[in-house]
Amino acid sequence: MDMLGSEGSSLDRGRDRGGSQYRIAIGITVCLFFLWGMANNLNDILIAHFKKAFVLTDFETSFVQQVFYFGYFIFAIPASLTMTARGYKVAIVTGLLLYGCGALLFYPAATLGQYPIFLFALFVIAAGLAFLETSANPLMTELGSAEGATRRLNWAQAANPLGAIAGILIGRNFILSGIAHDEKILAAMTSADRLAYYRSEIQAVQTPYVAIGIVVLAFAVVAALVRFPGCSTRRDDAGQDHVRFASLLGHPRLLAAVVAQFFYVGAQVGIWSFTIRYAQANVAGMSERAAADMLFVSLILFAAGRFVGSALMTRVKPTLLLACFAACSIALALVATFVGGHIGLGALVAISFFMSIQFPSIFALGVEGLGPLRRAGASLIVMAIIGGAILTGAMGYISDLTSISGAMIVPSFCFVAVLLFARFVHQRSVTS
Repeated sequence: MDMLGSEGSSLDRGRDRGGSQYRIAIGITVCLFFLWGMANNLNDILIAHFKKAFVLTDFETSFVQQVFYFGYFIFAIPASLTMTARGYKVAIVTGLLLYGCGALLFYPAATLGQYPIFLFALFVIAAGLAFLETSANPLMTELGSAEGATRRLNWAQAANPLGAIAGILIGRNFILSGIAHDEKILAAMTSADRLAYYRSEIQAVQTPYVAIGIVVLAFAVVAALVRFPGCSTRRDDAGQDHVRFASLLGHPRLLAAVVAQFFYVGAQVGIWSFTIRYAQANVAGMSERAAADMLFVSLILFAAGRFVGSALMTRVKPTLLLACFAACSIALALVATFVGGHIGLGALVAISFFMSIQFPSIFALGVEGLGPLRRAGASLIVMAIIGGAILTGAMGYISDLTSISGAMIVPSFCFVAVLLFARFVHQRSVTS
């Protein structure tokens, strides 16, 4: 018996039954949102940690996000093709295996103390997450009515900020040491003491990531034993989907969503990547753990915004709510850029509340009406996550040239793109 290949009856039948026969599979899928939220936001801790442990510039620390989101970009289409050919189960189990193995690679990376090996491990984790996101997002939009897809995906994605919060707590309590020596103290140390300090900082990531790897691999085993919905496309159509990506160019809403998601992810990743850096630069005497607490508050607000936004969507059109949240994000990003200090930090933290619904709303609005091309369209939107690599790198470069406050001008422009997308989709829905 092919344990990975045997997936229940057609998705249409599961949809007619409200997905009741796939409750365990849906539960696992919601857990996936938690797991990749944890991985994504642990990167924000790693950026602050590696800056100290390896003595890096802001641009060099951005390599963490650059290789991570490059992994998303490279593996999004292979993930979509795997899902189309073999179904949700194979794609999800593959993603979990890659995620778990990448986390375990942190052990040799810490033992050897090599930054490039850490970057490779993060690339492998991201490859796994590309499979998970490409599978889980369309699965949640397909299981149920088309009208409720945006709201349903927002509810499922509520598990994502909970995972992000868990990631920050793990990083704050088990990775960040709270010990930061300035250049004078480091210069006064003996070579042996300085090497021991850097070595202890690097090895702090070892145990948390090994534990995460074991948990994720356990999820892979469980997912392999659970029944998932089958392919919504027929096997004889599956081969055509491999070569029909070009037909997506005829869907302007999808293409607009890809552009909007590129800029949104760039803004989100950039803001969270440099929140700790911004806090320490703008508030005198703030420790790295206190700065990490600011990131923790950001994620609490993000989670709250996800629940509030999902509830508001029962009364307000998703396009109008998305436009409102994007406009608030623009205003707050400008305050963080030009005001700074405690006020700027408060604005930067508050942005997370308004970022909450933007990713799932852009995703659901982008794939709406694609029919059998939904999965291929989903992979293009996941590829847009490369914005997290490019724009975070740009923010690191601007920060090195000017200041971390000045780098926050980048997210303000990114949210303008989201606002324009919401306006574009709303106008098309009114005129159609």
